[in-house]
Amino acid sequence: MRSRYTAYALGDSAYILRTWHASTRPAALDLTEEQHKGGWIGLSVKAHKTMGDSAEVEFVARYKPKGGGAAQRLHERSRFIREGVCWYYVDGDVSAG
Repeated sequence: MRSRYTAYALGDSAYILRTWHASTRPAALDLTEEQHKGGWIGLSVKAHKTMGDSAEVEFVARYKPKGGGAAQRLHERSRFIREGVCWYYVDGDVSAG
């Protein structure tokens, strides 16, 4: 989770795609959405749960929009699958705020 956050902060779409499970991975990743145009300013992992070869991580990531204004929050509960020694992002549920 932390490495994916860092990749978003650095704009490293190749890493994000490599760590995305093939069953749900998009063909390409556009990092021009509003939250990607500004600066990521923090990650807080709220909870995590591992169940064998699957896991859930609840986190809040904060970012400052490029055009200014108040910091925004991305609150998500993400699901991961382990294949071998690697964990892959599958999908997530985003909450408002």
